Amino acid sequence: MMPWKLVADPTGYIFTWLIAYSALLGPIGGILIADYFVCRRCKLNVPALYQPNGEFRFTGGFSILALVALALGVAPSLPGFLVNINAISADSVPLFLAHLYNYAWFIGFAVAFIVYVAGRKLAPIRQK
Repeated sequence: MMPWKLVADPTGYIFTWLIAYSALLGPIGGILIADYFVCRRCKLNVPALYQPNGEFRFTGGFSILALVALALGVAPSLPGFLVNINAISADSVPLFLAHLYNYAWFIGFAVAFIVYVAGRKLAPIRQK
């Protein structure tokens, strides 16, 4: 809405906005890549994308496993983000967790990928 505010201070733009944004995009990418390449083995049932009761319907239109993987992928970066925006003090968070925030995309990607693949092993995709 006000991009000049983001660009005015590069530390706020790079170390707050972009890393926080990547903390959300990393887990999403991990889930998408895990689902397509590992779970579905690069085979996409395109007609099922448009069927009301197809294999992509999940629970009420949402994959509970994907939402859990997203939440767990974002969780390791959350303490560092809160420290970075001064919502909590740096003393209240272990230093290790605060530093994880700098690698938010990679950590979120890996955690979400592993959680999604492990969850799909326990609850396989029903293919028609």
